Amino acid sequence: MIAVAMSGGVDSSTAAVLLKEAGEEIVGLSMQLWNQRRVLQGEDEDLKRAGRCCSLDDIWDARRVASHLGMPFYVLNLENEFESTVVSPFVASYLRGETPSPCILCNNDVKFHHLVDKAAGIGADKVATGHYARVRHDESLGRWLLLRGKDRGKDQSYFLFGLTQNQLSKTVFPLGELSKPEVREIARRAGLPTYDKAESQEICFVQGRSYADFVEKYAGTGSEKPGDIVTKEGEVVGSHTGIHKFTVGQRKGHVATGRPQYVVKIEPFENRIVIGNDPELHERRFTIRDSNWIAIENVTEPIRCDVQIRNRFDPQPASVSRSEDGKIVVEFDKPQRAITPGQAAVLYWDDVVVGGGWIERIAVRPERPSVKTL
Repeated sequence: MIAVAMSGGVDSSTAAVLLKEAGEEIVGLSMQLWNQRRVLQGEDEDLKRAGRCCSLDDIWDARRVASHLGMPFYVLNLENEFESTVVSPFVASYLRGETPSPCILCNNDVKFHHLVDKAAGIGADKVATGHYARVRHDESLGRWLLLRGKDRGKDQSYFLFGLTQNQLSKTVFPLGELSKPEVREIARRAGLPTYDKAESQEICFVQGRSYADFVEKYAGTGSEKPGDIVTKEGEVVGSHTGIHKFTVGQRKGHVATGRPQYVVKIEPFENRIVIGNDPELHERRFTIRDSNWIAIENVTEPIRCDVQIRNRFDPQPASVSRSEDGKIVVEFDKPQRAITPGQAAVLYWDDVVVGGGWIERIAVRPERPSVKTL
């Protein structure tokens, strides 16, 4: 039996259709993740209404699809897990001067982590989602591999780099070989009530509000801490009311020079925002933390791969090595714009995800190590 993660959208609904048509026994699982009224009790009513991650409407849509397909359907309440492993780290990351990627945390630490366990508890030996990605087992490596979805425009492998070998061995991605138009057509032919449902483009729990507003509401008093805006030379050219309102690469008008200025660095301990010209945003070298390896067991010697440093970014060639103090160091062949702490760096060999981690800091560049090309 396969447990299908049902979000109420067209993708997960179509995944269920494809599995049923293939003769699989399926069961639907929806996850209730976020209740703003509980967490932000007494706060702004618009903010309370903003979140819709697995909202009642979405869960109702998932239930309608399950009924249409004649499959059992259950709802998992994971609100506490979602808040502790996604929402709280999201807020803490912004307050540290980072720009977090909560959707990756949700996939790694909530959805797949709990789906595999919950699925096993109801007798399902596999889980399926509507992600545009592929998984296969490589006999020669003895490892499960994560690959890009065939439709590069919809590929979601970047958001899944944290999946473990155990999770990949129990995961099915029915949409991995399909494009979005093909998925909608399958859903339409199957008569699904969600076939034309629009996609959400915002982070679910801050939908309708700015990230800064959400951080301030959630963190409460003290999040708006005034500080200086300075040039790279240390000249004070302005002030700010909280580093959580800034991200690397953000344009800051024509402060001080009459030319466009950008956030080039956020210094949380000094509570400073450093600005500069666009060329000063380009760096080559950074370190990552909390790495997860899929196609390899670990980085034991320098390797070559393409590295993606945010969702909308074409992977660029780089060398990846382990420093003497054990840090994973990534060095692009050419400088890249706005390498941002808090974002994920995902490593690829063509369509295969090698692994990834979280951008920790921009590193001072030493002599380039010799690199073995694989």
